Amino acid sequence: MNPSLRQMRALVALAKTGSFTLAAAHLNLTQSALSGQIKELEQILGVRVVERTTRKTQLSELGRELYPLFDKMLQDLDRAMGDIASRKALKQGSVRVAAPQMLSCTMLPEAIAAYRARHPEVQVRLTDCPLEQVSARVFSGEADFGIGPERDATAEIEAQPLFEMPFVVVYPPGHELDRRKRITWSDVNRYPFISLQGQFTERLLRDVHVSFRALSLSPYNEVAFMTTALAMVHAGQGITVCLPYAEKMVQLYGLKMRSLEAPALSRRFFVYTRSVRALSPAAESFMSFMHEFVGVHEWNLPLTAN
Repeated sequence: MNPSLRQMRALVALAKTGSFTLAAAHLNLTQSALSGQIKELEQILGVRVVERTTRKTQLSELGRELYPLFDKMLQDLDRAMGDIASRKALKQGSVRVAAPQMLSCTMLPEAIAAYRARHPEVQVRLTDCPLEQVSARVFSGEADFGIGPERDATAEIEAQPLFEMPFVVVYPPGHELDRRKRITWSDVNRYPFISLQGQFTERLLRDVHVSFRALSLSPYNEVAFMTTALAMVHAGQGITVCLPYAEKMVQLYGLKMRSLEAPALSRRFFVYTRSVRALSPAAESFMSFMHEFVGVHEWNLPLTAN
């Protein structure tokens, strides 16, 4: 049987105060309760740790050897428990989030700033990466969780819905599309279409085909990042589609953004976590905040020309 924390604290308090009376007061115990804990410790160890005389109380040789060991163990434990309490109370801690480039330069900085205003002691670290790397960053442990569009499920990664947004078309001011009362995917197909490489385009083409079999989109150019697509649209090289959360970046390039119809396609975004890893209190808090953040932010999209 090993000494209990109460017995260790009793010995440390007695060593520091040199008095049963003072040690009992320090631990908020009666003297008899403190004496009982010391006796229990001695029974467990099989030797005396305190030498008692009529004039004074002092530690035995073994007690003096145990005191610094017990004191360090208790300080380390108290420090660790204090850290846990602080993290639980969100007085400290850090969160690592992986997200695609466009989400990382539009919605997430605002969400992080709003969260830090509420929990200034929690550090949120953002990792921007290609769409296909979000889950990989979570799986490798580089990120506590990731935010990204729907991807094929795996046994190691859990997906929790975060938000769903419709696709919008992006074009330069004065474009022919601006004169149309409503814009459809068929209209998009009449102009050079700049899209993203990889699963973004693959899933988009599949969704268009499923919803409207007579339509077959043919990308004029495929690029790695949406910012590149927007720059090409700004340069008059074609049009593109994106999601409403990119509105500020679209405005930065001086472009226009409107809803798409026939069919109205949307893309779902998820929070991705590692199945076997529990989130820290800070990560749980920020993930919960993200659900709150997207819930109160609405993207009002123009359906018709101004």
